[in-house]
Amino acid sequence: MTGTCYLGETWLDSPRQGTAMTESTHSSKDAPGAAGRDAGERETAEAGRRLQDLVHASTTVIERLDLEVVLRRIVEAGMRLVGARYGALGVISPEGGLERFIHVGVDRALAERIGHLPEGRGLLGAVITDRQPIRLDHLAGDPRFAGFPAHHPPMESFLGVPVRVRDAIYGNLYLADSENGTFSDGDQTLVVALAATAGIAIENARLYDQAKRRELWSATIADVMAAMLDVQGANVLDVIAERVAALIDADLVAVTVPHGEGELKITTVHGRGAEALRGMMYPLGDTLAGRALAERKAVSIRAQPAGAVLDSQPSLGPTVAIPLIAGDEAFGVLSISRRADGPGFTATDLDMAFAFAAQASVAMEVVRAREQRRRADTAADRARIARDLHDHVIQKLFGAGLALQAATGTADAATASTIDEQIDTIDAAIRDIRTIIFALSDSERTGSKRVRDRLLDVVAEVTGSWSTPPRISFAGPLDSLVSAPLADDLVGVLRELLTNVWKHAHASSTEIVVVAEDDEVSLVVSDNGLGITDPQRRSGLSNLSARASARGGEFTIVSAPASGTRVSWSAPIDHSPGPIDRDSEALP
Repeated sequence: MTGTCYLGETWLDSPRQGTAMTESTHSSKDAPGAAGRDAGERETAEAGRRLQDLVHASTTVIERLDLEVVLRRIVEAGMRLVGARYGALGVISPEGGLERFIHVGVDRALAERIGHLPEGRGLLGAVITDRQPIRLDHLAGDPRFAGFPAHHPPMESFLGVPVRVRDAIYGNLYLADSENGTFSDGDQTLVVALAATAGIAIENARLYDQAKRRELWSATIADVMAAMLDVQGANVLDVIAERVAALIDADLVAVTVPHGEGELKITTVHGRGAEALRGMMYPLGDTLAGRALAERKAVSIRAQPAGAVLDSQPSLGPTVAIPLIAGDEAFGVLSISRRADGPGFTATDLDMAFAFAAQASVAMEVVRAREQRRRADTAADRARIARDLHDHVIQKLFGAGLALQAATGTADAATASTIDEQIDTIDAAIRDIRTIIFALSDSERTGSKRVRDRLLDVVAEVTGSWSTPPRISFAGPLDSLVSAPLADDLVGVLRELLTNVWKHAHASSTEIVVVAEDDEVSLVVSDNGLGITDPQRRSGLSNLSARASARGGEFTIVSAPASGTRVSWSAPIDHSPGPIDRDSEALP
């Protein structure tokens, strides 16, 4: 009489341990009976051993909460359980392919020679679409088999089993090359049972990972909010990108802002290839960042197509763009990207990124409000200083001048000459003070930045990361003499010259001198770097020469190898700008 050993479904039939037979009753059948009992005992022992192996494999898989470790242990446990030479776990993407492929049995060097990991086609894809186990003695003979790539090791037998997490299929466990030649029904049953345990282990690990990530995000968001409120507005975007890059497993984090008409500029970037991307400008077009700004909601793609936003990073994969909104204004986009073969962003990743972007937007709005208050306070101080200079200082100087002028009538010739010189000095001082009053009042009235403030902003923007900041000096009534269009040219010229110093000069010292005289303004940038040895660099500066020529000014370069470079740009104060040759405006 036989009994059945159950393991989720019928596992094997084994002889039941019955009542002992006496030797005298069955003496004629002792040999066959003993052989049968031995075979049954061996089968029972084998079933017990495999059951123990399954319990051990399940324990190995479920005892860890680190998702990466759990996924690899599932593969290793499956291989040991049925004696497979190769194993892998393919995680299914939302689109139905494989977004991750954890493999065991093929070493790293061979994997690199094979090239890209499987994408879920052919026989591997059949396990995805059929959602049922597939077992083959000779996988090459199956019509669904699409062949192996170059350098791939040969494989014969195959067993693929879906791994379910709750009611959804999370991925598939693939095993190949049984040490027994082929996989048996019992092997398949064991792996199906292991897959059920694996689903529970994966769910536990995911819940643990989500809880850990949420705790980390929450703590970091609080820290970042405090940090951002302590920095200047211009540096807030740096804090955003830096902290997001540290928090999420991303290869590139960038902050992009609108710049001019129909253009975007990457102001801040952290990650692979960051230096090449910082400061890049590109057309708004139908870009991911442009869509996020227009729709005011997060948008994402699985992979960057050719001609995408970050063309210099063609290997980027999953990317999400989140608009940064302060008040009613979308002032920028936070873009987070992973490598081309990287996993997609999880719901937890996106939830936390959205929460961070929202908090960052609030902080940015606070920073902007603080900056507006600071500007208002500065404007009030300037107005007060202008009034004091006009009502008190100028009047006192004017009175002193009148007194000295009266004294010349009673003084000898030599003394009178000296008094006249001092009166001229007082008149010059009064003119200078009136120039200052005009500049202060004009800044308050128009609400626009002074020319020297705009130039200082460019220096801070371009050289903020330099180990030794440049020295800058001003001479003359720059703010009262230089018109807005000429100021725009000065700002553009200074930005390009400093960018060239940063890219090419490798200088340890840089000096900037801006001089405004009655009829001319000049800008000189000097460095002690390598000098300009490449003719292409000189031709790349042709747009600066065009700017000067359009205003009737001059542009000169004095440079020698290893002796540094001195670049001078000047233009008349009252010259009307002519047309600029746009063909010469390409950046170096």
